[in-house]
Amino acid sequence: MPQAFSPRGSDAPCAFCAVVAGDAPAEVVHRDDRLVAFLDAQPLFPGHVLLVPAQHVQTYDELPADLAGPWLATGQALQRAIEAATGAEGALLLVNNVVSQSVPHLHQHVVPRSRGDGLRFFLGPRHRYAPGEAAQVAARVRDHLSAART
Repeated sequence: MPQAFSPRGSDAPCAFCAVVAGDAPAEVVHRDDRLVAFLDAQPLFPGHVLLVPAQHVQTYDELPADLAGPWLATGQALQRAIEAATGAEGALLLVNNVVSQSVPHLHQHVVPRSRGDGLRFFLGPRHRYAPGEAAQVAARVRDHLSAART
């Protein structure tokens, strides 16, 4: 059952913090002082792994900058290892942020994929921009990026 999304900074119990602490069962495939990776309890396919920060980080935008490099390197290593271990042709890498985030602890799914595996993952429905709308949206994004840098 999905865990209720808690306000940022909440001290509500976290299912993934329990895994990190060793208080909840999980098949751990990687553990260091900063990151833990374990098999998803309800996998899309065998080898479906979740990568989580060892410290409680709720959303992607809260990932500390000093964890970004290890997060990327470990995710890449997991992707290669999972493909090799399962004979997969590739992988789906996915991070939900608040919407569809079943546990309010940042986690990256690494799902082994092969052509014809039956997974019907798509990003849709798709919506076309109205004339001039793309330029307006791009300008707003650039403005927010610029404001965030100052």
